Amino acid sequence: MTTSRPRIIISINTAWNIANFRAGLIAALVAEGYDVVAIAPPDGHVPRLEAMGCQFIPLPIDSKGTNPAKDASLFLRYLSILRRERPVAYLGYTVKPNVYGSLAAQRLAIPVINNVSGLGTAFIRNTWLTKIVKRLYGTALANSHCVFFQNDDDRGLFVSAGLVAAEQTRLVPGSGIDLTRFAPVEGEPGMNSNSCRFLLIARLVFDKGVREYVDAARIVQAARPDASFQMMGFLDVENRTAVSRTDVDRWVAEGVIDFLGQADDVRPHIAAADCVVLPSYREGTPRTLLEAAALGKPIVATDVPGCREVVDDGENGLLCRVRDANDLAAKMIEIIDMGYARRLAMGHAGRVKMERQFDERLVTDAYLAALRECVGRTPRISVSRVRLISGTDSWRSAASSSNK
Repeated sequence: MTTSRPRIIISINTAWNIANFRAGLIAALVAEGYDVVAIAPPDGHVPRLEAMGCQFIPLPIDSKGTNPAKDASLFLRYLSILRRERPVAYLGYTVKPNVYGSLAAQRLAIPVINNVSGLGTAFIRNTWLTKIVKRLYGTALANSHCVFFQNDDDRGLFVSAGLVAAEQTRLVPGSGIDLTRFAPVEGEPGMNSNSCRFLLIARLVFDKGVREYVDAARIVQAARPDASFQMMGFLDVENRTAVSRTDVDRWVAEGVIDFLGQADDVRPHIAAADCVVLPSYREGTPRTLLEAAALGKPIVATDVPGCREVVDDGENGLLCRVRDANDLAAKMIEIIDMGYARRLAMGHAGRVKMERQFDERLVTDAYLAALRECVGRTPRISVSRVRLISGTDSWRSAASSSNK
């Protein structure tokens, strides 16, 4: 494709991720006069990316693979694509695009901006793979222009481990949330306080707390038979901690959950729920919780990095102990027993928190400012708030200050 417009490459391990979580950033980049090229394994969301104005380049990525030969081949493919496309900057997300795409870009003197959106199974379980992933990250991030993190725990872990210099790091509120698209709807599903409908939306791996959710559902149903429990997400068969189709079928047959499958638009399902639950072992900033809070729903989540950034315990939701189905059940019973009015107030508090701290414009402004630094172009969109996000400042205090 021949063009005089500067080109930005975004690479993530799924096209679905780019289409669902980076649409606001893509729109901002296009509005700034950039051509945007998305690199990812192809899936059914490629037409959506192209409709956004993206050029799409398919690239197979074995996200969970540990074969050195395949990873070397992935690096060479990145090198070939980047040499041909010659972008003014490379934006990497998720482990392999962050590692191999960044190394290829740096080989070609292309500025790199990384986003560590979560540490995943390798960091949660602390195995031999953790050491390999840390070593790769340390090599890949060393020469990046900046590295965005979604919570201070993850940033502190990387800095203390020597994987990235503190002055390279910045915080952003996850992928942010489009507050116009995710807006509360009129009405509340569960006027009867004992008939609460709980909903878990996640990639179906056990590290998301799926087993604890099912076990807690059994406990709650024994005490509050009118409560119901839904689960939504795609079955990630490639992940080492994947929930199997057999597991899901067994839980449905038992009557403990309703499985809703996967949906491109989760808003109707969140709107129909009384409370959204995510008992994850660790997160970056979970998009599910941002969407639920923006739609005015109370949340139950684990007191772990990522989740605790979204949930103010007792205000817009409740925090429970990680890997503890009994404590999770107690918190869900508390949600049931607090009644409609209190749930509504919690949901309202969550919406206000999203408006103050998680507006996706904070994220796009941060990226435009970083691009201005390493590319030398002046953004058309105001970046007045970005100085509060960069360096060692916290976007949480920044957002609060800017909304006073």
